[in-house]
Amino acid sequence: MSQYEIEVKSLLGDQINVEALKQKMCELDPECSMTSCNKQLNHYFEGGDIEQLRTLIKDYLTTEANDNLDDIIKRGTNFSIRTRQKDELVYLVIKASVDEGSSANTVSRLEFEELIDQTLDELDEVLKQAGFKYQAKWSREREEYNYKGLNVCIDKNAGYGYLAEFEKVIHDEAVLAEARAEIESLMQELGIKELPQERLERMFSHYNQNWQDYYGTDKIFVIE
Repeated sequence: MSQYEIEVKSLLGDQINVEALKQKMCELDPECSMTSCNKQLNHYFEGGDIEQLRTLIKDYLTTEANDNLDDIIKRGTNFSIRTRQKDELVYLVIKASVDEGSSANTVSRLEFEELIDQTLDELDEVLKQAGFKYQAKWSREREEYNYKGLNVCIDKNAGYGYLAEFEKVIHDEAVLAEARAEIESLMQELGIKELPQERLERMFSHYNQNWQDYYGTDKIFVIE
């Protein structure tokens, strides 16, 4: 079954704003709670042959996961291919846009994320065999919260600094607009502004060109 991710980002700036957001969520939703806390490495790839990747990765996936991958490859375009290490677990992540944004930075996307029984370096090598090359490597510390049915991620990203992501996952394309409106409403009640896509793309481009200076560090930059 296809999975759609609706995600809206907000640049928080500093720790004071992070704590204010967490306090506001707890005030407005007494059941708000942290669901996860982890460290991540995310490796973004470009180029390559996604059909060859599907062949190479097939034996590492369940039947259901293979079917889901077939579906996103058949229906999607402009793929964003990533490998991810979340603490000790390793994932293959593939996203394809279903709105006006890119598959790397957009509001609504088809999403495939599957646990792979390999190390991050081993999975990276599979992608390289399919002709992919590194676009950039990212590192972050993430806290995840359940807030009124939304998944809210508060990240400390290398390069970007503190960022919040308001996310909802659905399986029915017909309710994409409704889910987007719900996220916008909840962000408004929290006093959180969306990071404009144009600025996000400028930040993304700058990071990709200079990722070796930021990956695995606490360094940040400001791009207006």
